[in-house]
Amino acid sequence: MTRRRWIADEVQGDTAALTGEHALHLSRVLRAQLNQEFDIATGEAVRRGIITSISETRVEFALGEEQRLPKAPQLTLVLAIFKFDRLEWAIEKCTELGVSRIIPVVAHRTDTHLANAAEKRRERWRRLALQASEQSRRAGPPEITAPIELKDLCGAGVPLAQGVKIVLSENENDTRLRDVLNPTMSQVTLAVGPEGGWTADELHLFRDSGWTAASLGETILRAETAAIVATALALDATR
Repeated sequence: MTRRRWIADEVQGDTAALTGEHALHLSRVLRAQLNQEFDIATGEAVRRGIITSISETRVEFALGEEQRLPKAPQLTLVLAIFKFDRLEWAIEKCTELGVSRIIPVVAHRTDTHLANAAEKRRERWRRLALQASEQSRRAGPPEITAPIELKDLCGAGVPLAQGVKIVLSENENDTRLRDVLNPTMSQVTLAVGPEGGWTADELHLFRDSGWTAASLGETILRAETAAIVATALALDATR
């Protein structure tokens, strides 16, 4: 039987703990009991955890053996900021799929009020990513960086992993995403535009910064759909 996985709030040696809402959910909603077993992600490994004490504010575990985890490609998702409900759907689903880092970007077509409010939503995005990571049995949540301007991203304002950098463009007719990816790639960065897509000037900025333009096909997808589809294709092609 597959054990439920939790990402520990505290780890010290061979003990770990869930606190706050984490502990409340496990103790009150799931009615966990002493000596019950779960998988506990510690940030460095996933280990078997046995509950040694439990309350509504704190659940403690004794940690046992480590689990062997498959090595996954490192996928960074540069996500232009668009309507928050749809953006959060993309963050949740791309987290479940296995994206390792999400960089929210203010694009030319990002609404001003969304750009101004984005930093205040960052903590909510982190909580959503944590919940999605536990639901999908990840070893840890993706990093979600502070929102930045596209010019700062392309100007090395945020260090990107070595590897291929791909910007999705509905105007690209010659190159599909699947043409650019292969199993030898261990690090990939994907950029997904806002509603209405990237502007011509933004695409020129990407190309001047060493990015490769690719499309997902002939149909025009919503931004959140494009992010999910591209993430799934990239992770599948590079495994």
